[in-house]
Amino acid sequence: MPAPKKPTLSPTVMMILFGLLAMTAVSVFSSFGDVAAIPYSQFQVYLADGKVKQVTISGDVIHGTLKEATPDGKTQFTTVNVNHDLAAALSAKGVEFSGTASGGGFSTILSWVIPPLLFLGVWMFMSRGAGGAGGMAGGLFSIGRSKAKLVAPETDIKVAFDDVAGVDEAKAELHEIVDFLKRPDEFGRLGAHIPRGILLVGPPGTGKTLLARAVAGEAGVPFFSTNGAEFVEMFVGVGASRVRDLFEHARTAAPCIIFIDELDALGRARGASPMGGQDEKEQTLNQLLAEMDGFDRSAAIVVLAATNRPEILDPALLRAGRFDRQVLVDRPDKIGRVQILAIHAKKLSLDPDVRLEDIAALTPGFTGADLANLANEAAVVATRRGGQNIAMADFTAAVERIVAGLEKKSRILIPRERRIVAYHEMGHTLVALSIPGSDPIQKVSIIPRGIGALGYTMQRPTDDRFLMGRQELEDKMTILMGGRAAETILGDDISTGASDDLAKATDIARGMVLRFGMDKGLGPVAWDTEQAQFLGQPGQFWQQRRFSDQTAHEIDTTVRTLLQAALDRAIGILRANRAALDEGAASLLARETLTADELPKVHSPATIPAIEGGNV
Repeated sequence: MPAPKKPTLSPTVMMILFGLLAMTAVSVFSSFGDVAAIPYSQFQVYLADGKVKQVTISGDVIHGTLKEATPDGKTQFTTVNVNHDLAAALSAKGVEFSGTASGGGFSTILSWVIPPLLFLGVWMFMSRGAGGAGGMAGGLFSIGRSKAKLVAPETDIKVAFDDVAGVDEAKAELHEIVDFLKRPDEFGRLGAHIPRGILLVGPPGTGKTLLARAVAGEAGVPFFSTNGAEFVEMFVGVGASRVRDLFEHARTAAPCIIFIDELDALGRARGASPMGGQDEKEQTLNQLLAEMDGFDRSAAIVVLAATNRPEILDPALLRAGRFDRQVLVDRPDKIGRVQILAIHAKKLSLDPDVRLEDIAALTPGFTGADLANLANEAAVVATRRGGQNIAMADFTAAVERIVAGLEKKSRILIPRERRIVAYHEMGHTLVALSIPGSDPIQKVSIIPRGIGALGYTMQRPTDDRFLMGRQELEDKMTILMGGRAAETILGDDISTGASDDLAKATDIARGMVLRFGMDKGLGPVAWDTEQAQFLGQPGQFWQQRRFSDQTAHEIDTTVRTLLQAALDRAIGILRANRAALDEGAASLLARETLTADELPKVHSPATIPAIEGGNV
């Protein structure tokens, strides 16, 4: 698509400007000839002495010629007329006087020249755009044009499908679209037609935009890239005009791809606004719906969009015929994380001891963007320590930096607080070591990190888990209660250090009761009033409760029973391993950080039942 032409001056306008400038120059240079500007009183003296040969009166200005040259050699003069009676009175008193012209020739010409020039300058400024525009964007007179950028795959895009990992299913789906655009006859021999729209759905950082860039690099067809927020303006009708302009350019370049990032900014469900009515966003959405499934479907245009808020999109956008396919771009599993790390490792200098599988095991739940940040942080750590290559310890430090925050070695704790933190973290560690099947302990530290963490216990999952049983949830609550249990056994007053642990354990207990139906007394009922949101998005701030006060009391009682049972179980485990607890806390106080090989041995495994009490 060609860039918009800059406005140029027509020959007529240039001739008018040249004439005005010439008149101005003549007026300016005429004032520097053999013309003397004299006071009006001097003119009266010349007139009385008979030295004036000829005069020309133009308004208040008198131009004249003298019979003889003045001492400075000038024969031409000019003066400004003064009221006759006033002039006579001034002459009688011997006062030299002169007048001032209300408007000279030069000032008159300027009054005619400057306003058109100012108007012309403002017009050119607004036409070119105040800040310089690129792509389809223009100045004030092109406000209704689309701001989408035409991407040239052969020059602007250096990303291919080989540069995207961890989302094999999404790649296969999009690869089919690319093949459809390259070989439409082969796919259409049985009557199939190209999908109208593909919606990439997934949490932030999973690679939706990167996949779109890979499609642009692989397709070899024009690729228009824009953002949903670029269609939203305060002026009614501007967004709809930009949608029309975008599809008009796409039709001229078909077959092509239109990519709309952050579709939720444009496609929010109609009627969701409390103001209602046909506001600007609804008009823009209506125009998009019409363009995606109007009467003209002959053009081979594929609309590729991305969002992490699919639950708020208008249903008309998601129906068949518009976004025919919805491709989930989820967080990668362990194998996917290894593949993503392998791509980033190509640009890094790694030590031979670095195993990508071990790094992937340390990063469950990390997205592609998180792993890219991890690789960069590891390189920074290695550079800071002066290493020649990036070691496994650098990746471990980078994981701790991302998960727990920056080390706060300057945060000095008093001896009593350090002792409480050491017992607290060792309580988590020993409970996790005592429970069969729990995630292995990677590292324990009492070095403060981040905003409020005074210590941390790092566990490394062995496998990615998608389902969890009741026993596993109970074990997690018990491990979370290990810190509070250690403080209880220590005998001192319990501290505020277990606040985050209590919040996480409470969430697990409430989920077991409210969402998963794991309590026999309350039955297999989902009591949670919060509507489940896609991709873990927060729900509404307040919703009406859907159960009675008696049921609410039973829920609170059951949750409290679960948490108390988990704490009692953790206390029992630590009492059975009191020697290991004291030994581990002493080692932490002396060394501040312990790895898996340096942890104390659990002498007696836990024999306490999973959870006692309650109806669970």
